[in-house]
Amino acid sequence: MATDPLHDKSRQPRDDDLAETLGRSKARWDELIAHVEHTYAPVTHKWLPPYKEFAWVLRLIRKKRTILYLTPCPRCFLCAFVLGGKATQAARAAGLPEDVMAIINDAPVYGEGRGFRLEVRTKADVETMKKLAAIKMAN
Repeated sequence: MATDPLHDKSRQPRDDDLAETLGRSKARWDELIAHVEHTYAPVTHKWLPPYKEFAWVLRLIRKKRTILYLTPCPRCFLCAFVLGGKATQAARAAGLPEDVMAIINDAPVYGEGRGFRLEVRTKADVETMKKLAAIKMAN
């Protein structure tokens, strides 16, 4: 039985691996990455190897600051953020969708901030991730 390339620790995922897993969500994945790269340049990418049930995770970084994390899933992807106190307050005032705010408000708080993951399937989800990235980088 072949190993799932997104869980294979011996090599980073290739674009065709992502396309196969993400399906139509690959365009949204690419759109979000392009937006972050353009808006917060220079942005570097760092793949983090699979851990527990998660596949490889793509970390987008500006200087030493993580902007967000992306995890490919079948036909969608997860976008993870860690927001500090000021960024969390800004998110609460930003008019984000209620379901997103419920996840943020229920997220555990760690030393570096409030960490949460959101599923991305639609164009509206991508727009929400762009807003959260802007909040993160402004605070």
